[in-house]
Amino acid sequence: MPEFVNPFSGVVPDRKLTREELVRAIRLNIAAEHEAIHLYMAHADATDHPLAKRVLTDVANEEREHAGEFMRLLEILTGDEDEWLAHGREEVDELAASFGTKESGDAEETGDEETTIGSLKD
Repeated sequence: MPEFVNPFSGVVPDRKLTREELVRAIRLNIAAEHEAIHLYMAHADATDHPLAKRVLTDVANEEREHAGEFMRLLEILTGDEDEWLAHGREEVDELAASFGTKESGDAEETGDEETTIGSLKD
């Protein structure tokens, strides 16, 4: 799991966290949820076993819910996180519009083939 120079990683401090430390801890929790999603989906993609694939995908989706819970908590704790996230979404929407990409970014909707970063076959 990512550490992000967290002085309390895996250790319960002998004092209560400050608000800033709590915000940092919640950010670490969000990163951990995203790492778990990545891991579970990689395992799901790497198997043909239908039950294993379904369970791994289900657990990954539960981690996405956890990430959403932590994101909402972060918004409450910081008071401005949602504004920064909204600004970031707007920037991407503006860039996507310049490419003629619809909001969901699906290749079917744009008429383009799926865009990739590169090929592992080259």
